[in-house]
Amino acid sequence: MNEIFDDSTLREIAHLICGDETPLLYRKGYEIAAFFQRAGWEDVPEYDGTPRHKWAWELLKERQEDGMGDAERAILRLANRLEYYNQQQEYHATLKRLNEILVLDGRRIGEDGGQPVLVRCEAGFEDDTRHLPRVELKVSVTEVVSDPELAATVQLRLDEARTCYEHGAYTSAVIMLGSLLEGVLAHAAHIRDTGVPRPKPLRKMGLNDLVDFAYENKWIEHDAKLASELVRHYRNLVHPLAEKRTGHSPNRDTLDMCWPVVNATLNDLAATAAAPAVPPSVDPPAERGHGRSLNASAQRPTPASVARRRGGGPVAGTGAEGT
Repeated sequence: MNEIFDDSTLREIAHLICGDETPLLYRKGYEIAAFFQRAGWEDVPEYDGTPRHKWAWELLKERQEDGMGDAERAILRLANRLEYYNQQQEYHATLKRLNEILVLDGRRIGEDGGQPVLVRCEAGFEDDTRHLPRVELKVSVTEVVSDPELAATVQLRLDEARTCYEHGAYTSAVIMLGSLLEGVLAHAAHIRDTGVPRPKPLRKMGLNDLVDFAYENKWIEHDAKLASELVRHYRNLVHPLAEKRTGHSPNRDTLDMCWPVVNATLNDLAATAAAPAVPPSVDPPAERGHGRSLNASAQRPTPASVARRRGGGPVAGTGAEGT
């Protein structure tokens, strides 16, 4: 993208390249020249004995003025794992410091296919900037989706949502998350034994129907059911007229709220993947015509809570299709 960086940014980048402070990776003068070559620079001069930081800084400024994108190449090389063979501590320290420098300039390091890339972000101090919500996804997609082809598609949606988030495409990200959520819930409704029959044919069930159905069968907890409404609402903004009526476009805060919902739902689905179906509620003979005991219903353990208490690893469900 041939980025232009502030002179103070280049000065700090030169410090990182030299690596004078522990635990950064220290480079001698000739090693700095070799670093620029590995970054893809052409015609790198030999180190001439000038103080290392001054020499690196002046080269960065000179190459940026040439407009060839060499300063960006040097920054991306600093963030490349290949530069730190068997030096994991140095890599993580450099990446952390690099993002602290870049965020002041409205950029940071992201990833695309495992390779470092520069992405735009809100300028500010690193401690003040927000990152992808860290409500942990404790399972892999294959623990939730037993069909390998569908699992690959779901994983791709998850990866694309992350890419959209990192690049500020928040509407696209939330649409990806809603699509993913609907897909995994439809898969569960298709393959699992059900204690509660479907309200309509599966092909006619929307995201709201699928969330309610999963909750009624105790595949997801009540918090995931309630919060999924938020994802459903914003997923509907795939229709531009819906966004116009709402008068609000998804932003970073929207994703910070929606992403944990998806993680929680996937965690619940994995925890209940091997659990038996919950039988439909039947009133005891003495209670017929007088309603269910609400206390008994509230105290009955769900498959999700049982699986969590047992601490057993989730296994992808392979039950027969429900009716």
